[in-house]
Amino acid sequence: MKTPAFWAKRGILAYALSPLGAITAMLTARRVGKAGFNPGIKIICAGNAGAGGAGKTTVVLDFLSRLKGPAFALTRGYGGRLAGPVLVDPSVHTAADVGDEALLLAAAAPTIVARDRAAGAKLALAEGAAVVVMDDGLQNPSLVKTLSVLVVDGGYGFGNGMLLPAGPLREPVASAAARCQAAVLIGADETGALAALPPGLPVLRAALVPDCARSLSRRRVIAYAGIGRPEKFFRSVLSLGADIAATHAFPDHHVYTALDSARLLNEAAELGATLVTTAKDYVKLPPRLRAASLLVSVRLQWENEAALEALLK
Repeated sequence: MKTPAFWAKRGILAYALSPLGAITAMLTARRVGKAGFNPGIKIICAGNAGAGGAGKTTVVLDFLSRLKGPAFALTRGYGGRLAGPVLVDPSVHTAADVGDEALLLAAAAPTIVARDRAAGAKLALAEGAAVVVMDDGLQNPSLVKTLSVLVVDGGYGFGNGMLLPAGPLREPVASAAARCQAAVLIGADETGALAALPPGLPVLRAALVPDCARSLSRRRVIAYAGIGRPEKFFRSVLSLGADIAATHAFPDHHVYTALDSARLLNEAAELGATLVTTAKDYVKLPPRLRAASLLVSVRLQWENEAALEALLK
């Protein structure tokens, strides 16, 4: 689904739905209070307080690149048909099997898809993992976590600060932050999100740095993305100097159809533009669309790498 526009700021609809937020808070509190399984290995969780993309997968990829010893990724496999636990094999599994994020993670480290996170950790242990990095799962109590970080998108923050369905939050920010050892702020704090965090919670700041194998400077492009906040991707493309002729924002985890491919390819031909998309989209594109699209990837540039390394150590 696309993130509802009214989640960004408080309005009539948000206030009308706000009584239901009390139910959300109660259900989440009851859930996170349950005892979890301790697999005897390190469990790191990159989560957030709300629904939608905050940059968790990008944080997980960065953590995996820094950890010593056998490090595995663990994800629910949103959008995939396999409940798991299953060790992802990119040569066999597709996005329809395990989801787009799992394929992206599997390119960097051994990745397990499991809706039952405890079962996923057990498989990781059997496969020789010394540390598991969870992509999302802060509200999932099935595993005892060694380290949890609260990922915050600086451009969106916590939206209107209200709980589902009135806003994007799965639980109050204070409750989520209380179970974390640090927060990760990606980009500038444009919404004052940091003010909602406990005063003593360490905040690690990072910026998204885009990259493309071919120069986009003054190149006419059509940018398209099916992620939590496509506008972040469009800004990244602009920062590379591209001339954006058109943009297309698809729902998060969008499955690209033959019709989508035909429309994008035809538009590119009509406008004399190059198609560009995200890594999360690229791994699941139909062959013709993938061949015609350039991948724009992103990485994190940390303000204080020493503080990050100390936290992971």
